[in-house]
Amino acid sequence: MFVAAAAGTMLIAWVLTTMFARKQEARTPFLRVAEISEISVDPEPWGLNWPHQFDGWKSTAGEKFYGGSSAMTESKLEKQPWLKRLYAGYAFSIDYREARGHAYMLYDQGVTERVTKKPQSGACLHCHGSTTVLYRRVGLEAMGEDASPEILAAGFRPDAVQRGFEELSMKPYHEVLALLMQTPDGTPDENDPVFPPAPAGGFNGEIAGQPVPEDHPVVGEAHPVTCIDCHDPKTMAIRVTRPGFVNGIRQLAAGEASVPHLPSIEKWRKAGRQGEYDPNALATRQEMRSFVCGQCHVEYYCASKMTLTFPWKHGLRVEDEERTWEETTFPDGSEFADYRHGETGAITYKAQHPEFELWSQGIHARSGVSCSDCHMPYQRVGAAKLSMHNVQSPLENLNASCQNCHHQSEGELRTRVEGIQSRHLALLERSGKAMTEMLDAIREAQAAGLDKQLFEEIFKLQRKAMWRLDYVSSENSRGFHASQEAARILGESIDFSRQAQAAALRLRAPAPPSTEDLPVENVKGVTPATPPADQP
Repeated sequence: MFVAAAAGTMLIAWVLTTMFARKQEARTPFLRVAEISEISVDPEPWGLNWPHQFDGWKSTAGEKFYGGSSAMTESKLEKQPWLKRLYAGYAFSIDYREARGHAYMLYDQGVTERVTKKPQSGACLHCHGSTTVLYRRVGLEAMGEDASPEILAAGFRPDAVQRGFEELSMKPYHEVLALLMQTPDGTPDENDPVFPPAPAGGFNGEIAGQPVPEDHPVVGEAHPVTCIDCHDPKTMAIRVTRPGFVNGIRQLAAGEASVPHLPSIEKWRKAGRQGEYDPNALATRQEMRSFVCGQCHVEYYCASKMTLTFPWKHGLRVEDEERTWEETTFPDGSEFADYRHGETGAITYKAQHPEFELWSQGIHARSGVSCSDCHMPYQRVGAAKLSMHNVQSPLENLNASCQNCHHQSEGELRTRVEGIQSRHLALLERSGKAMTEMLDAIREAQAAGLDKQLFEEIFKLQRKAMWRLDYVSSENSRGFHASQEAARILGESIDFSRQAQAAALRLRAPAPPSTEDLPVENVKGVTPATPPADQP
């Protein structure tokens, strides 16, 4: 009895001690052992304060960082050959690969042949690099203000960030990359980034494998998206830092498009639209858990003829963005276009990766589910509730990502997702086939030597068909974010492709014979012409 009583006492003491320790952990979710500020681009000091989140961020590289040409992902151009014709005349027809985790976003951009073989603009770094300190520095300098490290560290200065963004958007990519490498990152005595930089010249560029030329960007420390891009260093609150998103969401709010999944915009509108809509001041925390992702996972113009732009003036649907581009002209007055198609010469739009827009049309957005709920679900670490930072597909963690709401087995949920995605890919391939047959018909009509003006309406149909096909194929959920909307868009793409194909065939074909003399059988109904006598 004595031994049992002693054991029971020890067990109760252990439980109480553990409960007390967990409560203390909950009261102190982190221990600030390193000072961070608005200049702390390097994530390593953040990792000293928040090691679990830092480990999750690093795990977006997988077990280890895989660099080198042999580690590059599968080419989409080989997997889906119709993409080469979709992007004919554009750099994506040279090199277009499956995406990797956030750890690779700056490295893979540095080695893609789209950058090493074709000149690109600095706007490409808006999302692929951690650029806000660079924008602030260049903006302050352009405004004639002090841009010393002390000033850069003192505050975010959204006005200066916006000015720097405008100054750099249209400059050459490698010029902006050089400035990024020379911008303070908060660790002046350490110059080895967590993830290695891309080799100068990539693997197939002009200087690949050669000594670095004197005029090449100064080697320094640049980072992919890091902690400071989504968190306030003083409070750790999530925030929007990308000027492109801030400008785009303001235009969306100022417009009339219905956005029931964004209640703060609806509230701002009903309150009289006072001032400009500011997501960092007005958005709910749940909205912010999608906005921080929507800073980059969106459709935008990203080239050298105007500042990077999100086309949200008329709304977030594919036709809304198309309308915005149709109404847009470049600063020199010329018609907006991403490129002219390399086979037909038609003015063409290039969709980027509209995950935020397509998610906005789906059932999860309408149900209040954020991007982070599925791609960064909560986990329990001791007494703390943390968001997973190894941003990945929900299929990798169905229990945390899906089963909080869907109370079915993992097998059932996986079958649902795979069913949606397999049907989506089948429809995508049919759309690609319709697009290639459209291009064949247009090319044949052009080969007939017809007047170019006759192709004006056909080119409009081609642009509509290719814009929709590209919009869905560039979106990375394989239809899951909004399966019905994705199917609708692909259906329209097929329709426009077939309309353009038929118009091109008629254009070069001989005049059709008259159908007036062909017999027509009238419809015969099942109801007698004269009702029986016993019926009225």
